Amino acid sequence: MKNVKLTEYSHGAGCGCKISPMLLEEILQSSRESIIYPELLVGNDSKDDAAAFDLGDGTSVLSTTDFFMPIVDDPFIFGKIAATNALSDIYAMGGKPLMAISIFGWPIEKLSAEVGREVIEGGRAVCEDAGIPLAGGHSIDSPEPIFGLAATGIVDNKNLIKNNTAQVDCEIFLTKPLGIGILSTAQKQKKIVPGDIDPAIEAMTTLNKSGYHFAKHEGVVAMTDVTGFGLLGHLKEICEGSGIGATVRFEDVPLLPNTEKYRQMGCIPGGARKNFKSYGDAISPMTQQQQEILCDAQTSGGLLIIVKKESIDSFLALAKEHGLSLNAIGKTHPPKKHLIEVI
Repeated sequence: MKNVKLTEYSHGAGCGCKISPMLLEEILQSSRESIIYPELLVGNDSKDDAAAFDLGDGTSVLSTTDFFMPIVDDPFIFGKIAATNALSDIYAMGGKPLMAISIFGWPIEKLSAEVGREVIEGGRAVCEDAGIPLAGGHSIDSPEPIFGLAATGIVDNKNLIKNNTAQVDCEIFLTKPLGIGILSTAQKQKKIVPGDIDPAIEAMTTLNKSGYHFAKHEGVVAMTDVTGFGLLGHLKEICEGSGIGATVRFEDVPLLPNTEKYRQMGCIPGGARKNFKSYGDAISPMTQQQQEILCDAQTSGGLLIIVKKESIDSFLALAKEHGLSLNAIGKTHPPKKHLIEVI
């Protein structure tokens, strides 16, 4: 098992496997007349992180799922990353996870049950860290290894945070550095120096638990997590849904160590190019460097948070309580020629 390299068994990696935003929008179009469910507070219309269903007692149940192919070679770490990524959707809505069930696809003729067990164990370890059971799941024999979770959570309705409620004159914050797609591509291309992937693994296996606490802060008006559509893709969803514009200061965006080194070596994931093709016309002209980093498909990325200016000090104090030292990476404003400007 020690010699197994999971990334050799998949054509994509992590959230970079996601269907592009443009193609996904085409797939989700329906000619059927929409049925209105009053209890469904958040559904697919707003492209949010999880569905929210009102239980009628001041709380809502949150439901989400996320799964992908290996982004690292180690099966246990792959399981941890996939589980951390799936639970992030609950935290991004201000919720608390209750339980999860696994989604598991395995090429049984190519990879042993022992390796598969390690993947599940990684997922179970993350669920234990989140204080929830991995309560079951479903498995299939698939051409490529796949793992993820369907997660259920709960949230007080007053703390339910959405991605389409941002306002103008706010500051933008990001809780994890970018560069995961670039570094994981360097690993897949066998260009990575031993140890250089470690900061990315640490980021991908860190739960976004702070989202549960941020949602209670009165200054936080919108939140989502940054995954396969890249920073600009998820910020675009916030801007479109909220009817606002945004400016990103590239020099203030945090990056993982050695991201630029591997970018210059050509370690650009296909997901980054698909992302730019999907939404690049909504972004102001960028340099190649800005495009390849800001559109980089993240796996188990950080929280993207929109905070009222007058609440910045108390928000930063709360972030510090949860081990985060944050700096604003941009601001929101009324819509301009381009939905998002990069400076």
